[in-house]
Amino acid sequence: MRALLEGKPRYKEIFRESRMSNVSNVSEAVVFKSGFAMKNRFMLAPLTNSQSHEDGRLSDDEFHWLTMRAKGQFGLTMTCAAHIQAIGKGFPGQLGIFSDDHLEGHIRLAKAIKAEDSLAVVQLHHAGMRSPAELIGEAPVCPSADEETGSRAMTLAEVEQLRDDFIAGAVRSKEAGYDGVEVHGAHGYIVCQFLSSAYNKRTDNYGGSYANRARLLHEIVAGIRAQCGKDFLVGVRLSPERFGIELAEALQTCQDLIDSDMVDFLDISLWDSFKLPEEEAFQSQSLLAHFADLDRKDVMLTVAGKITTAADVAAVLAANIDFVTIGRAAILHHDYPVKVANDADFEPISLPASRAHLANEGLSETFINYMSSWKGFVES
Repeated sequence: MRALLEGKPRYKEIFRESRMSNVSNVSEAVVFKSGFAMKNRFMLAPLTNSQSHEDGRLSDDEFHWLTMRAKGQFGLTMTCAAHIQAIGKGFPGQLGIFSDDHLEGHIRLAKAIKAEDSLAVVQLHHAGMRSPAELIGEAPVCPSADEETGSRAMTLAEVEQLRDDFIAGAVRSKEAGYDGVEVHGAHGYIVCQFLSSAYNKRTDNYGGSYANRARLLHEIVAGIRAQCGKDFLVGVRLSPERFGIELAEALQTCQDLIDSDMVDFLDISLWDSFKLPEEEAFQSQSLLAHFADLDRKDVMLTVAGKITTAADVAAVLAANIDFVTIGRAAILHHDYPVKVANDADFEPISLPASRAHLANEGLSETFINYMSSWKGFVES
């Protein structure tokens, strides 16, 4: 079956005859090694929406958006990226998890998501050099100084504090009642910056060799597991190819996390789940297949990237992926899991979407305005 995903443009037609059996699998439970059971194969992607309060407290708009997806039968409902330090804020109206002042909102949100039989998970985030200076009121921080973004290099004490604050964010998430957390190590944010040889020019134990560049991520994950225990979901989001991440190192990071026995799942943002790798040396198979070939042991694997139709879901699951992560289609349809489970021919509404449709799907005016920055997404 994997050969059908190796960059072949006809994957939808090829899967048409078998997709009914594949789509029927979307309602099967996924059981994580920590003991949690996800009722189906759908995870809501952690989606930027700018709907919360500027101090990081949860807003009613964000509460409504997320709980509507839990009611729409996502097996795992993940928050947007929640920053673990005030200086790590990446966008206006971002949800925070860096202060006990945020607990009240998170307790409310976790309880409501879990009431819909959906796993409730916080994504832990720090934007690093991608934190806008005008938003945080000072120069952003980075593993090394970066002239293009005006970022300053972190001191060793700041790196250690960063590690501890990721762990503290997880502890606070567990206190709020969430089932687990995901460490955001993708998309050029701070953990990704440490992993990247293009941005990490440090000469201490957190820079230089691959092992040193990966040290921060491993210390964060180990600390979360030690502080939150075995009965807590721990995931990591990674992305290949962009932001100075080489595919070989991205795969090595995944395998090292699997071998550490510290994580329940890996969430790989592929940008496009059906493309070939950009690096010519790896183009013998699809980007997705490289990750599916990992020796995963008891670690679950999910991917994101242009998974929109029921045929897309069937193709990804048939490629030996445990569950799918849905972003754009979840914005368009709060009950996307139900629609796919009931209709093997399901396709989301065509774009651009009307503002009325998006409002009916639980997006606030602020979120709709944010989505207007996505070319062709919102009707003008």
